[in-house]
Amino acid sequence: MKRLKTLILALAAGFLTASAQSIDDQITVHDDQNGRDEVIDLPEGMTVSCDSLLGEWMAKKYLYPDTTCVDPNYNPTFTPEEYQDRLRRMPVVMEMPYNSVVQKFIDQYSGRLRRTVAYALGAGNFYIPIFEEALDYYGLPLELKYLPVIESALEPRAKSRAGAVGLWQFMLATGKRYDLKVNSLIDERQDPYKSSWAAARYLRDLYNIYKDWSLVIAAYNCGPGTVNKAIHRASGVRDYWTIYPYLPSETRGYVPAFIAANYIMNYYCDHNICPMKTKMPVTTDTVSVNRDLHITQIAELCNISKDAIRALNPQYRTDLIPGSAGPMTLCLPIEVLNTFIDLKDSVYNYRADELITRRATVEVNDKLDTRSQAARHRSQSASQSKAKTSDSNSSSSSHSSKSGSKSSKKSSKSRDDDSSSSSKSKSKKNSKNSKKSSESKSKTVTVKKGDTLIEIAKRNGTTVEKLKKANKIKGNTIKAGDKLKTK
Repeated sequence: MKRLKTLILALAAGFLTASAQSIDDQITVHDDQNGRDEVIDLPEGMTVSCDSLLGEWMAKKYLYPDTTCVDPNYNPTFTPEEYQDRLRRMPVVMEMPYNSVVQKFIDQYSGRLRRTVAYALGAGNFYIPIFEEALDYYGLPLELKYLPVIESALEPRAKSRAGAVGLWQFMLATGKRYDLKVNSLIDERQDPYKSSWAAARYLRDLYNIYKDWSLVIAAYNCGPGTVNKAIHRASGVRDYWTIYPYLPSETRGYVPAFIAANYIMNYYCDHNICPMKTKMPVTTDTVSVNRDLHITQIAELCNISKDAIRALNPQYRTDLIPGSAGPMTLCLPIEVLNTFIDLKDSVYNYRADELITRRATVEVNDKLDTRSQAARHRSQSASQSKAKTSDSNSSSSSHSSKSGSKSSKKSSKSRDDDSSSSSKSKSKKNSKNSKKSSESKSKTVTVKKGDTLIEIAKRNGTTVEKLKKANKIKGNTIKAGDKLKTK
């Protein structure tokens, strides 16, 4: 009974934990029009644990908390009019309206997710300049730079439950459509530079379709097909807030979350959120790698940690950089990069036999192959069986020949001894000789198990047609034990 109670309590605790987790991943909004509560899923980037983000190499190396912040846990409240005014004053091209759903997401960022926002503000110093450069090149609104905040919480190696990867959360098919390489060794969806430029192109293409940035954001989250279906269900109206009820749960919260992210990244001070301080990151540059290279070779010869190389090159899935497959980019701190260039081939050759284990050519050892032995055994058995059949046929032929020879000698002797016999006796002897001659010409074989007409014909120097005619066989069926005339 005691064990049963313990089990019930454990199950209940697990249920409550799961329920709490699901509550943290959702918000509930009251709809004044129909008087019902609506549950909206939070984007996955808003559900990432801040502790896991702070455990990343870049965060541990270059971010640290601001200890001078006053009242960092106090979150003041404001009136709806104040939120509306702040959203209206933001220097943005995209529409940033205020409503109860947007307010719910602002409450999430300014309340439960305060530490995540502090992290994003600090990590933004690494990544947002990359986003801005790509967006500016394609003439896109720079406020789109906060899209990865809700997509991945600025984690380059982030992976969603649906399989989206990287800062911009590209699905595999979309990433490949925008020239991001993905294979067993490399995933450029995790490359901050290449994925940012691919995302800018994708957003530009979506805007060319919808001509409405809110619809573009929705399509980025759930795909153009889902947005198009929602538009059709809303009688063709191309407005996000009109098609809102026809969108998936997460997408209904996606545009409000994007508006809230822009708000909090601009007005974090008003909510006493202190950005994490950023140490001046080392200046980095890239070099092209055209041969297979292992990060251990770089780390041990260029005096840099493996974790640093992995963090600066998140696109590589393993410690092997497959330069032989095509030019690959290697990002390193400037001083380390210069060392790498000075060492030249020494880095590639260092412990290469041990670390680069993929063989270009191999020799096949067929001297002791059990499969070949079995094949040889079967071949020998078949040869012996064939030899026995041949010997049997030869013996039969020899016996027939000897029999004819003896009969011939007997007849000759009889003719010598009885030269004065009558014509009737001669006629009888001639008849007997003719019969024996006919027997010597004809040949009969016994069908063995597995024999076919073709095999019997080949062994006896004849054709299937002749065999069938001589033995009055209509089809091709014979059975073991049958006697067949072969001549």
